[in-house]
Amino acid sequence: MGGGARELAGYLAALAGWVAGLAAAVLPQWRQSSYAGDAIITAVGLHEGLWMSCAAQSTGQVQCRLHDSLLSLEVHIQTCRALMVISLLLGFFGIIMSVVGMKCTKVGEEDPVTKSRVAVAGGILFVLSGKAALALIHHWCRNPQTPFNTDRGRGAVWYEFGSALFVGWGAASLSMLGGSLLCCSCPAKERRGQQYHQQSQPSTAREYV
Repeated sequence: MGGGARELAGYLAALAGWVAGLAAAVLPQWRQSSYAGDAIITAVGLHEGLWMSCAAQSTGQVQCRLHDSLLSLEVHIQTCRALMVISLLLGFFGIIMSVVGMKCTKVGEEDPVTKSRVAVAGGILFVLSGKAALALIHHWCRNPQTPFNTDRGRGAVWYEFGSALFVGWGAASLSMLGGSLLCCSCPAKERRGQQYHQQSQPSTAREYV
């Protein structure tokens, strides 16, 4: 795979990861009520996300409510929110820098070495964005009340991992994969190629003689 094709593939993968991360951020299915074990099966399914909680009726009606106050939230939800915002911001700046630095764009093409460095910087931002998303998911899963409620008494609501977590895993993987491909744009090779090209050209004085 050529350098330009590798950069384009990495950019598309990282962009898909950023879009998936944005979708995971707004989805309320970070944890959902479970009917495993002795849990009572009800006509209402409960979902909880970073920004809202929802109740789905058996008739198909869904009612969602935003979390009331930031200060009243649990610490782990506030931490996950902060990590999600950091991940999305890093990915956003990675998108901008990657567009500027890729070989297939015309921006800054008069200086290919600097252009490659910008592409590598964009790839690094994508990798950091994916790592922040993984840290977010790891922190959410470590919460003792996220997989299942610790109170397993009769009538207690049990929770299990929701679909948004798996979307987040995919988003983090795509972001790090795409960022790694973008980081393969090594400016040192291009610099050596330019120096060799300049040395191979005869001087004007020698041509005049």
